Amino acid sequence: MSPHPSDAHAPTTGHQDASSGGSARNRGVLILNWRDTANPEGGGSELYVERVAAGLAAQGRPVTLLCAAHPGAPAEDRERVEGVRILRRGGRLGVYLWAFLLHLGRRLGPHGVVIDVQNGLPFFSRVWCRRPVVVLVHHVHREQWGVVLPAPLAALGWWIESRLAPRLYQRARYVTVSEATRRELVGLGVRGEAITVVHNGVDQPASSASSRAAVPTICVLGRLVPHKRVEYALEAAARIRAELPQLKVLVVGQGHWELRLREMVARLGLEDTVELLGFVSNEAKHEILARSWVLAMPSLKEGWGLAVLEAATHATPTVAFRAAGGVVESVLHGETGLLAGDPEEFTRQLRRVLCERPLRERLGAAAQERSAAFTWARTVTGFAAVVAAAEAETEAEAAGAGLSAPGPGPAPAPEAPGSGP
Repeated sequence: MSPHPSDAHAPTTGHQDASSGGSARNRGVLILNWRDTANPEGGGSELYVERVAAGLAAQGRPVTLLCAAHPGAPAEDRERVEGVRILRRGGRLGVYLWAFLLHLGRRLGPHGVVIDVQNGLPFFSRVWCRRPVVVLVHHVHREQWGVVLPAPLAALGWWIESRLAPRLYQRARYVTVSEATRRELVGLGVRGEAITVVHNGVDQPASSASSRAAVPTICVLGRLVPHKRVEYALEAAARIRAELPQLKVLVVGQGHWELRLREMVARLGLEDTVELLGFVSNEAKHEILARSWVLAMPSLKEGWGLAVLEAATHATPTVAFRAAGGVVESVLHGETGLLAGDPEEFTRQLRRVLCERPLRERLGAAAQERSAAFTWARTVTGFAAVVAAAEAETEAEAAGAGLSAPGPGPAPAPEAPGSGP
C-alpha cells in the first residue's frame, strides 16, 4: 500500500503550523482560479480550491476568490463558500486580465499572500503583485494542449506552461496533489524543494439505502470534454456487452462533448446500455456510485482523480490508465483498482472487475478502507502550512535585507451601491 497521505512533502522552512505567528493568521489570502464549483465546467479541482479557501477562512483569514463569470451566477457571492468572498469577472481567458485590473484598482481586498491556480496558464501574479505567491498545479497539461487547441495555440500554451511559468515563478512555492505531478514540475525546472504535495480530501457519505445494482453497472463520472476520453469507456462497453448483455453504463456529467458522445452511442448501438445523465445532485451522484460495480476513468490526464476517492467511499473500485498522471497514486493497481496501458487492456480490466466478484469485492473493500485517510481537514492543514511558510520566507528575506516585508494588500476602493468594476 502507498504511503499514508501524511507522508507528503512538507515545507522546508520549519513553519509547519499555519497558526504560528498570530499576525500571519489574520493576513488575507487572494485566490486566483479560472472557475468555481458553480460553473457548469467546474469539477474536482475547483472543489479542492474551495475547500482550501473555506479552511483558511475558518482560521481567521479574510479570503477572496476571483474566478470567471458564468450565466446565472452573481458578480459577487458571499454565500456559496462560508467565509469566502467570491468575485466573478470575465470569461475563460478574460478572467486573467480582470485579475490584474482589479488588483490595480484595489478591488481584491487586503491580502498578504496570493494563491495562483495554474490550470495550464498562470495568472502572472508575480508580475503585478509584490506579495508571496503559492502556485497550485493539479497536473501538467503537456498532453492536453494538442487535444483542446489548434497546433499553433497549443504550442504557445505549452511554451507558457513549460518554459515561461517556471522561470516567472522560480521564487514561488508550489503545491500539487500527487507525486506524479511533482516529478513533472521538477522536469520543467521547478525546484523540488519548493514543491509540497497536498492530497485531495473526500467527504465520507452518510449511510445510504442504495444497494449494489442487480446487473453489471459501470459509472463514468466527470466533465464531458475530449480529454476525459469517455469514448474509451463506450467502446469497452460495446465489446463487453457481448458477454454481459445486461450491462449498463451510467455517464454522469455535462459538457460540450455530449452531442459527440450521443452520436457515438447511437453508432455503436448502445442506446439500451448507456445513459447520459448530465448534471446530477451530489446525493444522486453518491447513489449512482454506490450502485455501480466499477468506476471507469479513461481520462488522458488527472492530477489525482477525486472521483476515484468518491467511488472508493462506497467500496466501488476504479479502472484507469496508468499513464494518466496522478491516478497511479489514487488507484493502487491490484489493491484498490486496476490500471491499463492501452484501450484493449482497459477493456480487459473492466471485464475482469465485472465478471470476477471476489476480485471486485476485494478491491472495493481496500479502496473504501484507504479512502478514510484522505480528509479535507488534512488537506487544509497541509495547504495552510505552505501559506505560512511562504509568508515566513518573505519576512525573513525582508529582515535580512533590512526592509519591511510587504504588508497586506490595499483596502478596496469604495464602490457606489450596485456598481462594480
